[in-house]
Amino acid sequence: MLRGLLETPSPEALLAFLKEYLRAGDTLVQVAGECEVYYHGRAASVADAGDFLVLVKHDGSLQVQGATGIKPINWQPVSDHVQLDLEDGRAVLVSERFNPAEVVRIVFLEPALALALTLREVGGFVLMGSEAEMQRARASAPQLIEKGLTLLDVELPTEVGGIDLYARDRDGRLVVVELKRGKATQEAVHQLMRYVERVRELVGEGVRGILAAPDISKPALERLQELALEFREVRALPIEAAAEQQPPLFDG
Repeated sequence: MLRGLLETPSPEALLAFLKEYLRAGDTLVQVAGECEVYYHGRAASVADAGDFLVLVKHDGSLQVQGATGIKPINWQPVSDHVQLDLEDGRAVLVSERFNPAEVVRIVFLEPALALALTLREVGGFVLMGSEAEMQRARASAPQLIEKGLTLLDVELPTEVGGIDLYARDRDGRLVVVELKRGKATQEAVHQLMRYVERVRELVGEGVRGILAAPDISKPALERLQELALEFREVRALPIEAAAEQQPPLFDG
């Protein structure tokens, strides 16, 4: 995970560090220290010299974080061009976005720490929003779980709990769907099986069970297959629902 580390680097050392790791294409770079930050684009802003944490990800996105709050004082969702220079004895990073035209310019006055990390992208993925929001989104677009799926009920109450989605497939079979925001475990499989067994007690055999989640543990998948239940990878909500859940980073 750790690729590189510099403490109180000189401007020349910091510049070389940034060039090496930002061009690697797979590295998250952080620089903490006293900086000046300039922005020009849809608005204009200048941050007085202060202590900031600068984060640049390998996809070109950039954040400048202050001492408090979750919102960066400045950011770029993606950088189309990053320029690194030495100006007046200071390392300078310029992040430019072409559409819309925006530029963030960072002058590193007294860098205290430079850190380069490689992060695995797949671990711990969790869908944005609550399970209730996920349920509403999937209810509005059941075909994203399986083509031909027709929704019959949502949060259908039973003696063993509420079934997230109760549906019918293209062949007319009843389908019980259990939704999870994060990685599904054996407990989720057990929960789904209880619902499927209860529905089978009421309507007879031929009831399918689907566990829908971003990921599933190996033991849970093995148990699911033993029970003749199914897994569907769900890693995104419908665009309309996602837009409703995720407000813009800045107001206005």
